[in-house]
Amino acid sequence: MSGLEDLYREIILDHYRNPRNQGELETPPAVMAEGFNPLCGDEVTVHIHVEDGVIVDMKFGGHGCSISLASASMMTTVTTGKSLSEAKDIIYSFKQMMSIHEGRLEEGSEETDSPMAGLGDLQALQGVVKFPVRIKCATLGWNTLEQCFEELASQ
Repeated sequence: MSGLEDLYREIILDHYRNPRNQGELETPPAVMAEGFNPLCGDEVTVHIHVEDGVIVDMKFGGHGCSISLASASMMTTVTTGKSLSEAKDIIYSFKQMMSIHEGRLEEGSEETDSPMAGLGDLQALQGVVKFPVRIKCATLGWNTLEQCFEELASQ
């Protein structure tokens, strides 16, 4: 199993050292939201540009630990080009993966659900659940993306 853990560690470090989609988008047409983790000081900004219900471009910025920035980078690669509905499904699956503690799912989930199905490289972050304080780091960008969706809905 250590070979798989090494691979996952390399994926996380690659996204941290070489973040994808880092930067800002022009507002408007982009929607922007800021996220902050008061436990560790991580800050993430997410910009999305949506046309006809599809995320056509997304950028993120900020500073923080390798987990929060790698997760945000991975988030941008997996959700750009997806419809808002598809992106929400990915967010749900990712958060389900992050809610697995000691082999059990968050209350209200069924064991037959596969929270990691279709997550690709995001599965590299599944080891974070061993360190509950780091789950907030891994989900910071995702929560910020949801804030962007809320902003879009209010327009």
